[in-house]
Amino acid sequence: MTRATVVLFDIDGTLVLTGGAGRRAMRRAFVDEFGSGDVLESFSFGGMTDYLILRTALEGVGVAWSDALRDRILDRYVEHLTDELPRADRYTIMPGVGDVLAALAAEAGIAIGLGTGNIERGARLKLGRGDLNRHFAFGGFGSDGEDRAELLRRGAERGAAQLGLRIDDCDVVVVGDTVRDADAAHAIGARAVLVETGGVDRAVLTATGAQSVFRDLLDPASVAAILRR
Repeated sequence: MTRATVVLFDIDGTLVLTGGAGRRAMRRAFVDEFGSGDVLESFSFGGMTDYLILRTALEGVGVAWSDALRDRILDRYVEHLTDELPRADRYTIMPGVGDVLAALAAEAGIAIGLGTGNIERGARLKLGRGDLNRHFAFGGFGSDGEDRAELLRRGAERGAAQLGLRIDDCDVVVVGDTVRDADAAHAIGARAVLVETGGVDRAVLTATGAQSVFRDLLDPASVAAILRR
């Protein structure tokens, strides 16, 4: 008997590219708070949760972390993201995304959700630009915590609940585009299916031990790899 499967998709670089809207919005939020967002140019956001991005940036400017400061910056970030996304000329839905989501939705015993470092408000804005929110009733989000593995676990539990099952009764698959996606998937005992659309070299992705690596989701084998059928 085929086991039920929870599939968790990353957003940035996997489902969409926002044309830099997210980084610009975060920079504007830092300018509002500190007068400069230059610290954000010193590191890559790839695979990082929003909370980890904030912690890294705050350490870079020598400011102590507090939940109140985090929430204030992220409120401004969401305001600026709402402004940036509609005018992001390079916003792109990644190749094959629509077909893969349709193929998975047609399968019995599959729960399709998100596994993203974006806080939920940011995630929904990014997907809303491409009319993709309708595919994802649940997820694990950066607002669930700083640790990517923990937010994936939360997303997997929500997906299992949607199927009326316990997480131990489901397979979990994480679809992403970074080393951090694979590492977090493996940390919770999930399979990792990676795509090169986020710009990470194939050899680097393969070295994570991911179960499958594809150029993009146009590859007809990608659905079979996700379902392991």
